[in-house]
Order: sequence, then C-alpha cells, then structure tokens
Amino acid sequence: MYQLDITLRRGQNLAARDRGGTSDPYVKFKLGGKEVFRSKTIHKNLNPVWEEKTCILIDNPREPLYIKVFDYDFGLQDDFIGSAFLNLASLELNRQTDVTLSLKDPHYPDHNLGTILLSVLLAPREEQREVFQTQSLRLSDLHRKSQLWRGIVSITLIEGRELKAMDANGLSDPYVKFRLGHQKYKSKIMPKTLNPQWREQFDFHLYEERGGIIDITVWDKDAGKKDDFIGRCQVDLSTLSKEQTHKLELPLEEGEGCLVLLVTLTASAAVTISDLSVNSLEDPKEREEILKRYSPMRMFHNMKDVGFLQVKVIRAEALMAADVTGKSDPFCVVELNNDRLLTHTVYKNLNPEWNKIFTFNVKDIHSVLEVTVYDEDRDRSADFLGKVAIPLLSIQNGEQKAYVLKNKQLTGPTKGVIYLEIDVIFNAVKASVRTLMPKEQKYIEEENRLSKQLLLRNFIRMKRCVMVLINAAYYINSCFDWDSPPRSLAAFLLFLFVVWNFELYMIPLALLLLLAWNYFLIISGKDNRQHDTVVEDMLEDEEEEDDRDDKNGFKTI
Repeated sequence: MYQLDITLRRGQNLAARDRGGTSDPYVKFKLGGKEVFRSKTIHKNLNPVWEEKTCILIDNPREPLYIKVFDYDFGLQDDFIGSAFLNLASLELNRQTDVTLSLKDPHYPDHNLGTILLSVLLAPREEQREVFQTQSLRLSDLHRKSQLWRGIVSITLIEGRELKAMDANGLSDPYVKFRLGHQKYKSKIMPKTLNPQWREQFDFHLYEERGGIIDITVWDKDAGKKDDFIGRCQVDLSTLSKEQTHKLELPLEEGEGCLVLLVTLTASAAVTISDLSVNSLEDPKEREEILKRYSPMRMFHNMKDVGFLQVKVIRAEALMAADVTGKSDPFCVVELNNDRLLTHTVYKNLNPEWNKIFTFNVKDIHSVLEVTVYDEDRDRSADFLGKVAIPLLSIQNGEQKAYVLKNKQLTGPTKGVIYLEIDVIFNAVKASVRTLMPKEQKYIEEENRLSKQLLLRNFIRMKRCVMVLINAAYYINSCFDWDSPPRSLAAFLLFLFVVWNFELYMIPLALLLLLAWNYFLIISGKDNRQHDTVVEDMLEDEEEEDDRDDKNGFKTI
C-alpha cells in the first residue's frame, strides 16, 4: 500500500465553455475508474486557484491517476474541458514533486485546453504508519483529525415572494431544489400560488472549513411535460458567521421574486471514523467525559444531543461472490438517519476484515442503525451483497455479535454474516422528550431506476387489451364476410334485437357478466394468464437479486 498526497494548486488558460467567454471549472481525480476526489468549483475563471489537498491510498502504483476538468453548469449537464493522466510509477518515493499536466480532449487532440498544476508526494504506507504512531497526540485530537465533515448547515426554507407566473392561469406550482456539492434536497410542491409558504427545515454536511456555495433553483411543476424554470440564487457560506442564525432574502436571478431562508452554521464533532486502536469507550478519560455529557444532571443541556453511538465493524464471513472470478470487493456502509459513513474496500475477498470504529451523535433513540455491504465495481455502481437493520433500543452494549445479512427489503436472508460490536449511551430524559417530536426526515435522495418487473407487467396488460380488440375485429369481419352463414345470420338477428331493445343499463350489466365470466375461468383453473404471472414472479426474483443501488456511488462520500 502507498499513500499519495496531492495538492491541487491551480489551472492555467483553461478552455472557455460558457457564453461569456469564461468557465466554472472543477477537477475530478479518478483511480481505477472510481472517483476519489472532487474539488470545489471556481466560478467565472479560466485561471482558477484551488490550493486543495487530498490523500489517496494506492494499491497499485502502476495504475495511472486520471484527472478530468469540467465546467459546472447549474441545472444542466456539466461541460467537459479536458483530461490528463499522471503516471504514478514515474514518481520518486518520499519526494514532493511539482507536476504540470496539459489537458487533452480525445475528440479534439489538436486543441489547446490549458494546464493543471499539482504537487504530489508518493510514500509507502508502512513508513507513514510508523511516523503516525510515534506522534504523541491525545485521543481526542485523533478523533478531531478523523472528522468526515467540519460542520452542519441547517436551512429553513420559509417562503417565496412574488414569484414569476408560469401557468396560463397566472399562477405557478413552485418547488425549490438545493445543492451543496453532492448533497441535494427538494422541497414539497405548493400548488397554484406566487407566494408559497414552505416552512421546511433540513441539514447539509459542511466538508470544508472555508464553507461552500449552496446553489438554489426554483421550478414550476407541470404534469406531463418538463417543469418550467422560475429562477436561481446562491448562498456563499464563507460569508456567514458560525453559531448564528442568518435570515436571508435572496432575489432570484433570471426570474422574478425572492426566497426567504434561515441559515445556521454549526461546528460538528458528531461523526468520526478511526481504526480499532482509537477507541473512545476503552479510554477511561474519554469514557468518563461521554458518560458525564449524557448524565441526568445535564438533561436540559443541548436537547438535540440525545446520545452517543459507537459501532465497531470488525469483519464479514462467507459473502456472496459478485464477480466473475468467484470473489468480491466488499466495503461496508454504516447509516444512522442522514449520517452515512463507509469503510475501505477489501479486494478479492469473501471474508473481509475492516476493523473500523464509527461514532455518531444520536438525535433520536428510536432511530435504526443500517449496515450494508456492497461489492465495488469500477465501471458501474456498487453491487448489493447484504444488509442488517438494528434498532438502537435493542443494542446490548459491548457485545460482539454476528448478524445474518438480509436482502434489501429485510424480508429474508442472503449469503454471509457480519460481525459488529455496538455501544450506545444516551440520556433517558432527552430521549423521552425527543420521542414527542417529529421524526427526522431522511433527505438523501434515492436514484430512480427502471423496474423491469413493472415494465413487463404493463406490457403484458397492453398486449392483452390489444389482442382482445384484434380478435373482436376479426370476428366481426368474419360475420360481414359470411365465412359461416349460420353465425352471420345469428349475428344479424342479434344486432336487430339489441338495437330494437337497447337501454343504457345494459352497458354495466354486460361488464358485470364479463367480470363474472373471468371469475369463473380463474376458479375453474382455465385462466390462460397464469403463465404471465409466473414470468412476472421469475423476473421479480431476478430483479431482487440483480438490483443495483447507489448511483451517486458511495465511494464519493
């Protein structure tokens, strides 16, 4: 194992992709087809300065690092600026190197697309682990350095004022989309109003100390066609002071009206990830501090902080083989409400050992801890291997248990078990008060995907209806052609009788007779649709096994 420390410094003379002759560039690093880093977006600049640092673990230094630069287009597909390769095998170990990479586009190899400047340092992982272990850092400092995010952005969408009318009735059906990096949130739809009152609250995780930019777009919902764009605005979090609620009235660009928001930035030490050697509850001082924090004497201090959860993800055994080689590349995702963490990937192994510790702040003692195992695929989304759901109130502290992995619906077992050790400490008074409040809304969006089983069912229904109409047309046509004189004569007499005696009540009566006839076919076992049902069930089982979760990919967290 190697560790690659990269400093993304700046770009020079990047290609313009916007109408104004500029671009909004950001950079992606990919290794083995998997995104391992994404920079912030620098708006309207062809010579952006990032000065961002990242650390990447390298399994095979012969595998090049793929660098791609995009122009960010809000609400649209981002434009490709250019790409380059960094040959890691050419780097000298334990020496920092400045690298200048020329961007290329395979479709336009002769175009000058600009350059990217990096500083890279490649070192063996063993040496860095020894240096790390010799440092005499306090345990709390280790936790502080293993934070996955630096704070929480609490947003309350209050209302919109004098929005632009997009419908023929002079009104709109507005809703709002928020985006901070890879995090998204969509508000509810307020029908037929230009002054909507949302009163919605949600949280984003803040990964950068300097803040970030929240992109906000307002849309008009149209049934059966593409939604209309009303306007957009942005919130620059770097300009807002922390631990303070800000009321913002944001005028909409490219539209009319404004949005009213409440934005609060708070520092967070809620979620951490570390190795088994860093264990809060095994350190007497740390454990004493945690117990004191949730003691009955502090029942009225920070009512949202109900408790502390520590999850040890130790290992898994006998996992399902998801690759053609008979192996899997498993990694584990641990979720508690909107907090989502993941382990590293253990390649080509059905009995992986992770030995990681996750800590969470508990906001609701009635929450359910979800632990999901996936198989990493470089060229597509991760394959689902199994899942367990553990209510916090059912946890027995300090006990290592083997949990049988289940399917996505948690209705039956799949192959494999996972070994976890979980501890939860909470304040009973805070937990009781929190029970009376609404459950936290999970804002992580699930990617919509096509259901093969539903598509087949609708196709069979449509086919059946069309065949009934075709057979009826053939039958009527045969009566007009006198293919069978007795049948044509009987049809003619029946037509005269029906026309002469027709009443409106006969229509629902005929439908009732048809319903009774189909019921008779089903109970007598003569229904020819049983084969279609069997095919649907088979496809549903196949879909349950082959279903692929997570499009946004978990490895971008």
